Formats: sequence, C-alpha cells, structure tokens
Amino acid sequence: METYTWLRTFADSWHLLFMALFFIGVIIWAFRPGSRKVHDDQASMIFRNEDKPAGKDAAKSEGASEEHGKGR
Repeated sequence: METYTWLRTFADSWHLLFMALFFIGVIIWAFRPGSRKVHDDQASMIFRNEDKPAGKDAAKSEGASEEHGKGR
C-alpha cells in the first residue's frame, strides 16, 4: 500500500474520530460545572479600573514591563 493511500485512509477513519472526540472534549471542558466564575472574571477583566485610574504601583509596574519590552 502506498504511503499516500495509507495516510488518506487513516485520516478518513481514525483521525476523524480522534478530532471529533477532541472537539467534544473541549466543548465539555469549556461548559463544565464550576467554570462560570472563571469565565465571568475574564469577561469583566477590562472593566476593573473603570471608576478610577490604576494606582501608582500598577502604573510603575506597567512602565517597567514596557521598557523591558523595548530592548527586544
């Protein structure tokens, strides 16, 4: 059996099954019980400093990381 034919047969059968099971597993993992808190926290992350600007400590740490990134 040629290599192409073997790989094509494998892709059409077992690899398709593996990818389908992987997809279902990712969906189940994303909607698992107890993950709502993590998803809500990530969804509201951009609104954390909406009422007032970030403190001086946060600004200093951001500035330090920006300066570090400029050298690359």
